[in-house]
Formats: sequence, structure tokens, C-alpha cells
Amino acid sequence: MRRSRREFITQASVIVAGSGVFLRGAWGAQTRFVVADTAFGRIRGVDAGGIKTFKGIPYGASTAGTNRFMPPVSPSKWAGVKDALEFGPSAPQHEPGVPVVTSDLAVAGAGLTAESEDCLVLNVWTPALDGRKRPVMLWCHGGGFSSGSGSSPITDGTNLARRGDVVVVTINHRINVLGFTYLAELGGADFAQSGDVGMLDIVHALKWVRENIAQFGGDPNMVTIFGQSGGGRKVATLLAMPSARGLFHRAIIESGPAIRLVEIADATRAADALLSKLGLNKSQVRDLQTLPVDKIMSAYFAVVRSMKVDQMTMGFSPTVDGRVLPTHPFHPTASAVSASVPVMVGSTRTELTSRGDAALFSLTEEGMRGRIRTLLGGSADHVIEVYRKANPGATASDIYFLIVSDHAYGAPIMKIAERRAALGTSPVYLYYFCWESPIEGGRLKSPHTIEIPFAFDTVKVARLTASSPGAPALADKVSDAWIAFARTGDPNISKLPRWPAFDPKNRPTMVFNNESKVENDPIREERLAMFSAMNLA
Repeated sequence: MRRSRREFITQASVIVAGSGVFLRGAWGAQTRFVVADTAFGRIRGVDAGGIKTFKGIPYGASTAGTNRFMPPVSPSKWAGVKDALEFGPSAPQHEPGVPVVTSDLAVAGAGLTAESEDCLVLNVWTPALDGRKRPVMLWCHGGGFSSGSGSSPITDGTNLARRGDVVVVTINHRINVLGFTYLAELGGADFAQSGDVGMLDIVHALKWVRENIAQFGGDPNMVTIFGQSGGGRKVATLLAMPSARGLFHRAIIESGPAIRLVEIADATRAADALLSKLGLNKSQVRDLQTLPVDKIMSAYFAVVRSMKVDQMTMGFSPTVDGRVLPTHPFHPTASAVSASVPVMVGSTRTELTSRGDAALFSLTEEGMRGRIRTLLGGSADHVIEVYRKANPGATASDIYFLIVSDHAYGAPIMKIAERRAALGTSPVYLYYFCWESPIEGGRLKSPHTIEIPFAFDTVKVARLTASSPGAPALADKVSDAWIAFARTGDPNISKLPRWPAFDPKNRPTMVFNNESKVENDPIREERLAMFSAMNLA
């Protein structure tokens, strides 16, 4: 019978009795076990190439049964030494009975493990278990609020931990219907926090870091939260959560434009539709805790399709409930909950090329204008002309992608920088990522997720960057800037031009490219046109 990697390693660990014996073959390189203490029990990880790695560490109990739609609770303590050798379960996120198709450009969706409601697990990469106080960098995965995990090979923490002498943490938490169904109006006080339990999971993980990370060579008083796309939105949301205050000390929002979140009326409407799809009424809300999870997931996907729910603003994502989330993160102003925390925020130049179908890369002028008019209404023609003037020689498809990318990401991100800086209590650093991927003939330019492998120094793994001989040089700079920010709250390093903190008059912006530079308000005319079209006063 063929044995799994876990069975082989576990049996080998019994034979060699733990942390001091080297193995060969399990990962193709010399590896030895290491053991660390946590508040819940001892765990066994591996030392691979000098980086101590622990995977699938429980930070919360199973979220199934009576824990479903409830705030997280801590795991039970265990006796002996628990293996932390493989990634733990991903949160439920796929539609039952529907084949899973993952893009080869996916980051958050790459490397998914088996799904389970027992998904409150985290992973740690550390240079040493020596009691030193290293910066801690906790990654919130992308995938909107509906998918993804912390087990992607592109967000493997090995290189970042080694490069910066930092401790890297990635996490899984509840998402979609199981993490963000607001039942308070339907189910009463028992379900008061149900609309935000996915975010409360992240807070629980941060509490685990506060209580345990010193055992992994990390400093609980120097924690950076960072994330991209949905992960960036989670970072923005944490900045507005009183329960997260003091648990982190810097924040990086990568392409996560969470200015507004879901309001109670829309969240309740989505929850009511879910109950109806399941054949339940208001008096049967508690039955949601006993239904098979596959039945709930199937109903959720059906509701999203039938209601055409925008999960960022209309349901199944964090709800501004007045309790867990008192206000929107950046509307009408920036939340002052964590006002003392330095923030780095940015977007990429052509975010949406990675989501475009083939037809969008060969648009006619008429086709482009029709699509932009649908998006921007009466502002469309003016915006198009501004972008045309600023980008001479651009094709109709080029103009389309620039506009829709700034509409979805660039303009809101710049407004976040502006509103955060207006608090006047901590620095904000704005970036614009313009490095272009060579794959697919270069047509994707600077798509969504492009900066992640540069930040993690995993450019040799990611498809967007692996074929570019110039990518490692830029990764040296980007990764070091992220590390510097985690260590000091200031991303300035000697390899890059001086990067001033954002101010509303000059709007200094680090433009990342093969030759990175700081520009004041680099797309000023486009920004002003888009702010006007989107009513971003």
C-alpha cells in the first residue's frame, strides 16, 4: 500500500524521536524536525534549509454545528506533540457537484487543500526558535470574501522569512456564506455577530499571534497585517474593527479598495433569500446549524446567481452592523479606530486584464465606448477623452482596461490614501505597480496579483513572473521595502528612491517598475476625471 507523506513523516518521527534527527527524501532536501510550544500544546514542524516551518496549526475550534455562524472559540488543548507538517483544511468555498476549475494565474485559489468547517488553522515560517523579537507579517489571503486560502505556493513564507529575518504567518478563516451571513435581524441576539464571523476569525488569529508568536521568535508588539484583493479588503476592514485594535501595528492594503462594506438592509435581504432557498422561515434560523454544509453551500451559490449579488456591497461579506463594525472603513472618512497604525496602500496599472475574456483584447472604438458608457453613464465620453490624451497610441482595448481598472481599484485606492492621511495621526505610503508581465505576448501588462510574488520573493514560482529574467531584481527591492515597513513603519530602503509619506497636496507615489521612481500624482488628470465620474469627493 502506498503511504502518504504525512504517514511517512509521522512514522519516521516516532522512530527518530523528534527534533534533532535529520531526514532526507521527504522534501527532497535535508530536513529535520523542530518542536515549538503553544498555549494549547506542543507542535512538530520541520527545519528545511534553515527556515522552521509549521503548517496547519489550530487557532480555533471547528466552526461546524453549534459553532456555525458564531464567533470563533479557541481549540481544546492537546497532550503530546501534534504534527504541524502539512497545510490544514481550506474553508468551504466550492459549489457541491460542480467541477472545480482554477486559473493558472490564480494566487489565493492555488494550492487549495480539502475543504472543512474545521478550517481555523494558520502556518508559520520563522528563521529561528530563539526567543528573539522579529517583525511578524500576517498575510490575509485574497479571493474576495468568498474563496482562497493561506496555502498558495506564491505566498509561501520561506523566502520572505529568510530574506528579512521576519516571522511570516498565513491563515485560513471562514468565508462566503459561512463567514458573512448577517442573521441578527432574522435570528435575534444569538446571531448578533454572524455577519462578521469571518473577520472575527482573523481577529482570533491575531490574538493567537499575540499569545504565542514569541515562542516562534516573533515580536507580538511588531505585527504587520498585509493582504491583496480580498485580503487587502480584510486589512482595510480590520482597521475599522475595535476588537482588532492593538493586535497589529502596521497595515499594507494591496489592491483592496474597501471604502464601503455591506449595510444591514442588503445583508438581511441576502440572508432572507438564503433561508427561502433552504425552505426555512425566521423561526427556523437555528436549523442552519444542523443542515449539511453542502446544502447550505448549494443554496448560497443559487442565491448569488438569482439575486446577482455583489458580494462586496450587497451580502455575504462583512456587514457594518454597528457592533463588530461600527462604520465603513473609509466612508465618508477613514475610520479612526486604529488611527496610529502606519499604512501602505497601492494598486496595479491594469488590474482587470487578468479577468478579461479574449474579446476584450480586440475591442473596436465603438465597442469600447459602449462598454464604458454602460459603466460610467454620462461621464463616459469625458473620461475616455482624458485617458486618450494621457495615453497616446493606446488601442481601444488599452483604454478600456485602464479605465475599468482605475474604476474598480486605482481610484478607490487613491481615495483611501487621501482619507487615511487626513486623519493626520500616522504616515501613509502610496504605490502604483506598473511592471509588465511578459506572458501571453505581454497583453496582460500589470494585472491583478502581479505584485504578490515580488513582495514574497517568489517570482520564480508565479506564472506571471517566472519567465522574466528581470523580475528577481525588482523583487529584491519590493520585498525589502515591505520588510522595512514591517520593521519600522517606513518602507524606505537604499535600493529605491526616497519615498515620502503621502500628503494631499503633492500626492507622492512610488511607481514600481524595472526603474522605480517617485512621482507626484502620476495619473493626475485620469484621477480627477475618475473621482468626478465616481462621485469620490
